Amino acid sequence: MEILKNLIDSGRIIDIAIAVMALELLVLIALDRMGRLKVNISGLIVNLGAGGSLAMAVRASLTESSYLVIAGWLVSALVFHALDVSGRVKLRNTD
Repeated sequence: MEILKNLIDSGRIIDIAIAVMALELLVLIALDRMGRLKVNISGLIVNLGAGGSLAMAVRASLTESSYLVIAGWLVSALVFHALDVSGRVKLRNTD
């Protein structure tokens, strides 16, 4: 349990999560390029950007970074989230 405590206290747990997210992206891109899956790469990047930004905000908090750093990561997550939603939502024609 000491290892887990150290991973959390140091923020390294988030580094691991980000690395797993990057690996996930690379694997999905490779599967898309090989024709095994059809992946919306830009949508995936935006979605992972939102999650990654939130993870980095948690990391900044765990490592007692400045509130400006935490706020910066949260703003980044908001921007990625807005891009993600805008890519998923289509306006109806009301004419």
